Formats: sequence, structure tokens, C-alpha cells
Amino acid sequence: MSELTLMKGNEALAEAAIRAGCKCFFGYPITPQTEISAYLSKRMPKVGGVFLQAESEVAAINMVYGCAGSGIRCMTSSSSPGISLKTEGISYIAGADLPCVIINVQRGGPGLGGIQPSQADYWQVTRALGHGDFHVLVFAPSTVQEMADTVTKAFDLADKYRMPAVILADGLLGQMMEPVAFDENAEIKLSDASGKPWAATGHGNKREHNIINSLYLQAAELEDKVRKRFERYEQVKANETMAESYKCDDAEIVVAAYGSTARLAKSAVELARKEGIKAGVFRPITLWPYPVKEINESCGNAKKVLVVEMSMGQMVDDVKLALNCSVPVEFFGRTGGVIPSPAEILNKIKEMIGGDK
Repeated sequence: MSELTLMKGNEALAEAAIRAGCKCFFGYPITPQTEISAYLSKRMPKVGGVFLQAESEVAAINMVYGCAGSGIRCMTSSSSPGISLKTEGISYIAGADLPCVIINVQRGGPGLGGIQPSQADYWQVTRALGHGDFHVLVFAPSTVQEMADTVTKAFDLADKYRMPAVILADGLLGQMMEPVAFDENAEIKLSDASGKPWAATGHGNKREHNIINSLYLQAAELEDKVRKRFERYEQVKANETMAESYKCDDAEIVVAAYGSTARLAKSAVELARKEGIKAGVFRPITLWPYPVKEINESCGNAKKVLVVEMSMGQMVDDVKLALNCSVPVEFFGRTGGVIPSPAEILNKIKEMIGGDK
């Protein structure tokens, strides 16, 4: 039987990683995700795994690069400026077609910014998490339970498509405490390189060398590698989108929000419904690939769409592109670590429909 345990979001992510078979964690402390490292430093050795605090974020991501090349499930975590430091290594990992999981518990920026919750890394993670032509899987959970559940999904799809997967959380979710259910009867089995013939595990002269590499000096060879990688990305886009639709069947105004902000949007929609306003919420769970089909289905009756974020409006372009600009799209957000309130979102909904209804 699964029993409910009260856990912080960061702790739930850490425990879920172990249960997903993560054998090695390499990280460096930074607020507001340090509890992930603290939890794993105690828990990993008890289950036969490896916890290593690196001397920097750059060192940590390169340790992930090496470990992933051996076929072992491995992970790192950080927060916004720390992720920026890891981007070169993430590009190398993507260029070598290696699976791993990266957790970003976002804080305010740019620069050192602040330690309060933010969603201002959307552009970075969906557009520019390193140089070159590549994508990473991006998941945006909105509850502590979903944070835990998403970890296994991230590892599984990273392995399936041989690409990095990012769980994009924020300081609110990371520090929030909620009941979480884990299957207590499930065996904790840390990963090995089984089923990964590409892994560099030693060959004993029984096979060809497996070379982990992202350097191709011949332009035609590099182009071929990139094109084949993008063929896999098309499979990801066709098969792995995830989203939630909430009261959108008759909604004339749909609020598009992800992560913790989607919870606030749901509260605002409930208030709007009480006032006779037909509103709903579309919540993308995968930010890449973006759930294009799902948002179009959710906005089938919508006259307007409101995007709500803890940023200056970074998801707006993806919503417009997904809807092919067929519906007017407006934005409301707070940034710098300020969390929007349901009342503020409701006021924006009323403004969009022409005042109080």
C-alpha cells in the first residue's frame, strides 16, 4: 500500500529519483533547491548510490556527462544562475546523445537576482539551454505529487530518446510541503547499463569501441548527426506531449499557465465561474515539446486567451504559435519573485471581457 508522507517538493524530487533508479547525483548547493542535495547526501549511500558535491556547477554537469556515457541513470539539480553555468555541459551531453535528468528549481533573475520563486527561465530551457541545434525534454509539474511522478517519466523518456530531460520547477514548489504517495512495496533497483548497447562500459575485445563524443570535424558528418537527432525530436513531438484541461469545454476565456502559477489560475477561474464568467485553464505539462494539439482542443470555444506567468511573458509566443494567432492572446504576470494572486488574475479576466459581469 502507498502511504502519504508530508514532504517538501525538493525532497519528493530527490526520493523519486532514487526510486526511478538514479544511481549517481552530482550537484552544488544553491537556494532554493539545496534540500535536494541535502536529502540525497543522506539517502544515496544507504541504497548503494553515489552522492558527490562538486566544486562548482561546471564540474557537476561534466560529471553527469561522464556518468551518462556509461549508461548509468544520473542527475544534477540547481537553480537559475547555476543552470546557466551548466549550459555548456548540457550542450555536450545533447551532442553526444546521452540521457540524464536536470532539475531547475527557478529563482528570480537575471544575474544573481533573488531567491524567491520565478518562471523566468522558460526561454532558456525551451530555446537556448546551450549552443547548437538541439532540444531537451521539459516537464513542468504543478504539485509536489506531480513533481515526484514526473521524475520517473523524465528518466524513462531520456533513456528512450537518448536526450537530456529537464524538470522545471520553481522556489514555491520546491519549498512547499504536501502529502506524497510512494509505492512502499516497490523494489528500489538502481540502474545499470542493461539495454544500452551504446554505453561505454568496457568491451573485453568482444565488440567495437563505443565512443562518447560530440566533436565532428567533417561538416557533412556533423550535419548527418544533427538531422538524425531531429528525426528523433519529431517522434518526441508526435508522441510525448502532456497537458491538463480544466473547465475548458464551454470556456470563452482560457487561462494558459504552467507549474505553480496554474494552481493560482485555477483558483481565479473558480472565482470567475461564481460570477458567471465562462473561464477555464489550460496547463501544459510538457513545455518542450509544447502540447499544440491539446491547447487547440482546449481553446475550441475560446474568444480570448490569457497567459499568466511569474515572468514578463515568456510562454506567450508559444501560445500564439500553437494557436496560429487564431485567438487574441493577452498576458498578465508578476516577476522578480512576486507571486500573482488569484484576485489579480480575476481582475485581468474581467478587464479582458469588458469589465464586471
